[in-house]
Amino acid sequence: MSLSKAFLIPLEGEHANQRIECLFNPNELSLSKSNQWSAGPNGAKDSPNREFGGGQPISLRVQLFFDTQGLPPERRRSLDVREYTNPIWKLMLVDKTLTNDTTKNGRPPKVRFQWGLMTFFVGVITSISQQFSLFLPNGLPVRATLDLTLEQATNENELPMQNASSGGVGGEQVWTVKDGDTLAWIAHKILGDAGKWRRIAEANGLTKVRDLVAGQPLVVPVD
Repeated sequence: MSLSKAFLIPLEGEHANQRIECLFNPNELSLSKSNQWSAGPNGAKDSPNREFGGGQPISLRVQLFFDTQGLPPERRRSLDVREYTNPIWKLMLVDKTLTNDTTKNGRPPKVRFQWGLMTFFVGVITSISQQFSLFLPNGLPVRATLDLTLEQATNENELPMQNASSGGVGGEQVWTVKDGDTLAWIAHKILGDAGKWRRIAEANGLTKVRDLVAGQPLVVPVD
């Protein structure tokens, strides 16, 4: 079975469907959720009544490791680790194409964290912290750790970390590559037009369209 890489992908805005691959898969994922409860009148009782004030969104915390010296030469775009971490930072920036109809102000995009077929989380990135831990003699950073927190941005009845093989999110499907599959054939099968294979390639950040691997998940944007 081939190794599935974790990735982040903006779901909207100027850079929608441009996949950002994690250099190394995380060791663990952490989910949390909190509800607001207030103490109501207790009527001279020892313990107050609790009044529900609403729920908070589910949060996903993940730590991502980046080390350019650990990459094989064919996968290394640059020794500067910021070449790989800056695209994630940009997901925190305001996208002017995502304007509010009332305020006319932009906002950062919703993103999906996905790892293989069994794990995906749709939310907004609320915090990032980055620590550089290894440098070349000239000061170039080659190793870094990113701590990300995402907060749920899906329907409140949808649980996070769902099985992506059952379908995508908001006009997307997830296809599991089989032996002999090509992007053109997948485009014909799902989109009804083999000529739309470039749409699938762009959504998954594929530059070598012939290098599909059996078991590989592909996001297919659907009209």
